[in-house]
Amino acid sequence: MKNAHIISIGNELLIGDTINTNASWIGTFLTELGFYVEQVFTIPDSYKLIQNRINESLETAAITIVTGGLGPTHDDITKKAVADLFGVEMMQDERVLMHIKSLFEKRNFTFSKSNADQALIPVGAQVLFNNKGTAPGMWMSKGKNYLAMLPGVPYEMKFLMENRVKPKVEEHFPGLDSWATQYFKTAGVPESTLSDRVGNLDEFEKNGVAVAYLPSAAGVTIRISSSGREKRAAEGKLVQLRETLYEKIGGLIYGEGKNLTLPEVVGELLAERNLTIAVAESCTGGHLANSLTDIPGSSRYLHGGVVAYADQVKRSHLGVLENELKGYGAVSKSVALQMAKAAAENFETDIGVSTTGIAGPTGGTEEKPVGTVWMGFWMNGNHFALKAVLTNDRLINKERTVMVVLETIRRQLKGIDGFPYQLKPQYS
Repeated sequence: MKNAHIISIGNELLIGDTINTNASWIGTFLTELGFYVEQVFTIPDSYKLIQNRINESLETAAITIVTGGLGPTHDDITKKAVADLFGVEMMQDERVLMHIKSLFEKRNFTFSKSNADQALIPVGAQVLFNNKGTAPGMWMSKGKNYLAMLPGVPYEMKFLMENRVKPKVEEHFPGLDSWATQYFKTAGVPESTLSDRVGNLDEFEKNGVAVAYLPSAAGVTIRISSSGREKRAAEGKLVQLRETLYEKIGGLIYGEGKNLTLPEVVGELLAERNLTIAVAESCTGGHLANSLTDIPGSSRYLHGGVVAYADQVKRSHLGVLENELKGYGAVSKSVALQMAKAAAENFETDIGVSTTGIAGPTGGTEEKPVGTVWMGFWMNGNHFALKAVLTNDRLINKERTVMVVLETIRRQLKGIDGFPYQLKPQYS
């Protein structure tokens, strides 16, 4: 299998001002083309470091993808470093120059020498014409190894990878192995529990199937992948493992696909059953409603919601009783259930759900530590609440609470036993 290196250039990446999403996207893209992404490097805007890193990668990697340092400012030095590395001069590409001038005229921008310099190309480099911006990509080779230099702007980089680099790869690397990858999404189950229930997969891994557990605050994704001379052969290796996963953890898998989300799945279930939902949120601050409205067409099932952060709003807008608030506190089973009931009744929906908790990092007590959350459910004739004690990270607690609520709804609608994280329901 041909190996690949990815080099991301820019001080802003190293100091954390910009998150390097380019490298992960390119890694996925190259893997799907049939390369083994061997190493990823992030380096500063340093002439010497750029030269050294690219030179070493050209010696050892079949293809090297470089992003960044092609702009019009003084710290954009990638082209100069590469030209000197190859021992060539820079020459102006008239087509690129005319393209840049045309873009500036359309936008009524002032054209300067630094902009014209973006049309300078190392002699011998093939231009990867950039329809989306001013910085062209470039394609060079050293022996049997190849180098692609691309702008760091994500949408420009993606355009060039898909429309310029891919055809070059197909030309120079015929017969690459095909990759097949499948993603299985779960929520409300720890990674260790999933691994234990799935069990030993050595027999599949010996057959060239790779298995990975990818945890996040939103759940755990199981990724399985394999390669083969043909796409069909690669996909064939995954068939039996897919069946095994569904045999062992089928109820815990809410869907398949790298970009599939739990709100999407829950929304489809609600729409299929002609059910409606309303939310009453405190600690999640509208995050639950927001996750549902991220899905196009969510007005079919989401009627509305209330963010009742203050106790006064819980009383005035959701009818939570004063004596309940004083007796049990806002973070309690009683209040969560009253909020869920009010959501369903006020918005005239089939389902009402609520969240109330201590998101953190302050506000906890010995009895109710930071991360304590109560979630209320008024659905399917069932009225119950779940209590979870999460982390002391405010944003993670909000995201995980939304996940627990949505996964609970999914399991209830599909008749799946058990609750996320094995939480125990407390009924009204």
